[in-house]
Amino acid sequence: MTDPIADMLTRIRNAHLAGKRQVVIPFSKVKMAILDVMKQEGYIEEVTKEDANFGQLVVNLKYNGKQPMITQIRRASKPGHRMYRQKDELPAVLNGYGMAIISTSQGIMSGKEAKKRGIGGEIMCTIY
Repeated sequence: MTDPIADMLTRIRNAHLAGKRQVVIPFSKVKMAILDVMKQEGYIEEVTKEDANFGQLVVNLKYNGKQPMITQIRRASKPGHRMYRQKDELPAVLNGYGMAIISTSQGIMSGKEAKKRGIGGEIMCTIY
């Protein structure tokens, strides 16, 4: 696997398409930070770490009735093409209705938080 973050996003996307309530993802600190931002912004319900095997993240997905909260989730910066943006160039996803997750020098945060702090970074993914 060359891009574990893209794998995580694909697992979440596929679970939503199948109507699942939970998805299991292999653990890493970066994935945990991205999922924490998604939880803070209200796109997922809960993330728990289990120590079975090499460590797993169990993500409880959030639905609005039968509709998933995440309509589209897309990897922006890829291993072969990294996308770095300055604070003034951070994207407004779906005119502010969605969000971008940014990896900055102060940690992984939402695009709104990065703009508020006045820092740029690598655009990890976009969600709406």
